[in-house]
Amino acid sequence: MKTKQIPVLITLVAGLTTCIIGIMMQMETNRFMKTLVVVLISFYILGCIAKLVLDKNFKEETEEATEEALEEADAEESEEAEDSIEEE
Repeated sequence: MKTKQIPVLITLVAGLTTCIIGIMMQMETNRFMKTLVVVLISFYILGCIAKLVLDKNFKEETEEATEEALEEADAEESEEAEDSIEEE
């Protein structure tokens, strides 16, 4: 799974939300800029944490799927070997 864009998307959504709320509340420019910077930094960090969690979980699932595929392949090879021995 491609998770490279997750921190950026989370940050952009948080920034857009902050901008909309700031405009609706008619915030002063200095206060708005400080709030926006804090929101962008904090949500970027949260996005990075979410990316790490997703990468870790999908890596484990991929490893499990690979192990299962190898076990199935070994089982099929064993069956084929037994069949060829019985034919002789």
